[in-house]
Amino acid sequence: MRIFLDQIGCRLNYSEMESLAGQLRGAGHTIVSTPEQAQVVIFNSCAVTTGAERDSRKRLGALHRASPAARIAVTGCWATLRPQQAAAQPGVALVAANDRKEMLASLLEPWSAEIDDPETLAHMQPDGNPFAHLDSPGERAARTRAFVKVQDGCNNRCTFCIVTSLRGESRSRPLRAVVDEVQAAAASGVMEAVLTGVHLGSYGRDLPGAAASDLKELVAALLTDTDIPRLRLSSLEPWELADGFFDLWARWPGRLCPHLHLPLQAGTDRQLRAMARRCTTASFRRLVADARAAIPDLIVTTDLIVGFPGESEANFAEGLAFVEEMRFAHAHLFPFSAREGTAAAAFAGTVSKEIKRRRLQQTQAVVAATGRAERARFAGGTRSVLFEGEGKPLADQPGRLWFGLTDNYLRVATVAPETVDLHNVLMPITLDGVEGDVMHGRLASIGTFAA
Repeated sequence: MRIFLDQIGCRLNYSEMESLAGQLRGAGHTIVSTPEQAQVVIFNSCAVTTGAERDSRKRLGALHRASPAARIAVTGCWATLRPQQAAAQPGVALVAANDRKEMLASLLEPWSAEIDDPETLAHMQPDGNPFAHLDSPGERAARTRAFVKVQDGCNNRCTFCIVTSLRGESRSRPLRAVVDEVQAAAASGVMEAVLTGVHLGSYGRDLPGAAASDLKELVAALLTDTDIPRLRLSSLEPWELADGFFDLWARWPGRLCPHLHLPLQAGTDRQLRAMARRCTTASFRRLVADARAAIPDLIVTTDLIVGFPGESEANFAEGLAFVEEMRFAHAHLFPFSAREGTAAAAFAGTVSKEIKRRRLQQTQAVVAATGRAERARFAGGTRSVLFEGEGKPLADQPGRLWFGLTDNYLRVATVAPETVDLHNVLMPITLDGVEGDVMHGRLASIGTFAA
């Protein structure tokens, strides 16, 4: 079968689709780069907010319009939360809740006998390597970074979060399985692995007996036993980190990326308690201070919710001051969205849409200012940048414009000669200045990349 994979939402969804692509190729199916080419479409949905639910429905409609004859299989958090609604969408032939997501390749097998596709047989890939034969334009970036799912589910019950209910209790993959996947990615030419999970910091504690582990041990094993040039951690809840966790960066300063995404959600103890977050402003402040002291050039990003029930003007102002103090380089900002099935949906003190909109704008302004200041610190220096995608031709000068990410998660734009292909190249870039959210840099040397 010719199959198109699509997703919205968190990095975990992207990781799951990468893994599924490998399973499907191993079974002899062809992964195509556009829905128009597909006989089957698999969509991994999101339900983190009501907006994400709406976006899931819209994306599903667009996929059906692009390929009206294709059978659509829907999975992910929205499909788990609203299975009947998902099943009623045009073109949908299968709804697989999160607890059946890992069975998707098997669930689709009966369709193979019904869909006549001689061309697929000519493209069978018996090795089952998920990083083999990534030739389509849509998969070009997959050779640059691999999102590696190391655990799923969460044992926390934050009062605003529906995702933990939809993904179940925390479940970790065996350490050696993760090591093997990352090494396979490195062997295929992937330059950066990104560890993902619903609650990444809880990794390994649920594994039985001698297999029990933690995130610190996993990271050490990956940097010792694989050749991956760069390893990055995705969202990491600001608790449960092992003693000496930040010492890892001193052991592998060139490979472990100096970037931490630490979801704060709220900047006051009152709101943190109402959210059932397992930290305080004092503990978060200490954690960030310890991290910055241990990890040179660290960039810290976060998640924030505005307009949580009971958030007064004084409470909001206090929280905004704390956000400014933390000097976040970037933040994912969300106006509070009441989710059916969460404790916060029944909380008193609802904040109006107008006030949430104003507070969101104020928070955006503060984070934009701290972000500019954080990026400006690196102007004039040199950092390692991993480029991906295609260079864009320039109208006013020769060469092409390339984009990439530094090890500490700064977005960089660089002009290179027409003859230079920077895709999947990791190299030092001199950072000249900042424009908005982007650093502008220049090649330290084009070296052997020139034709």
